[in-house]
Amino acid sequence: MRLLERLRADLGTGKNLEIYVTALIALVVGVLGVFDKVDAKVVGAATLATLALVAVNALGPRHQVAELEERVVELSRLVETKLAGDGFLSDERADLRERIARADDIRFTGVTLGRTIRAYVDDLRKSLERGASVKVLVIDPAGTAPAEAARICLIPDQSEVFEHRVRSTLYMLRDLHTEERLEVRLLPFLPGFGMLMLDPADDNGVIQIEMGTHHSPTRNPGFTLDGRRDRDWCRHFIGEFDGLWEAAREVSDADWYPTQRG
Repeated sequence: MRLLERLRADLGTGKNLEIYVTALIALVVGVLGVFDKVDAKVVGAATLATLALVAVNALGPRHQVAELEERVVELSRLVETKLAGDGFLSDERADLRERIARADDIRFTGVTLGRTIRAYVDDLRKSLERGASVKVLVIDPAGTAPAEAARICLIPDQSEVFEHRVRSTLYMLRDLHTEERLEVRLLPFLPGFGMLMLDPADDNGVIQIEMGTHHSPTRNPGFTLDGRRDRDWCRHFIGEFDGLWEAAREVSDADWYPTQRG
């Protein structure tokens, strides 16, 4: 019964038809040959045709196996590419002006952020005007952080470089500070990495992470997190930002308008 059910099912779905055709031809030729209903030439030709069908049937699974092996190799290469450093680390940064233009929660963390704030200052002004919240974290130019940054960057005698860079960032932000939605705080130590966060708690949010280096002629490597794809890691770095924010002090008038040195 099972054989008949299997035959009925295969014929109904069109599966394994070539096998049944091969078997039918072999059976018919064998019966006709036994009863001498056909001559030897016909039997020989039919036999060769049957063997050809058998060979074709045998090649099918082999080709399928070969194709499967090729796909497995391609998939392995794809996985290796994704896991390789170049698959997620890059020294290039996507231009996020369009995202900043529609983000409601914008956060920056970095040592001085001079280049970043300079690139986005006009976009931040527009974002603040439409009601977005902007938070900025940089090192405290009046503390020991500039000297620490100089040591880490292997220029221990040039801490003033970082102090001037931070004050330049504060100068750019000062004109935006008339908006209450801009908050700036100063860290007493170096952050372990830089962050640009746009609606980081939302599914459509994005977080750019920039890793710090000691001394490199190129831009620091980094990676980008997607709110929907990397939800757990986004939560992790949101927690990191919140911890740094609590450890930092608010900017005072003395920071916005430092005493001019003669």
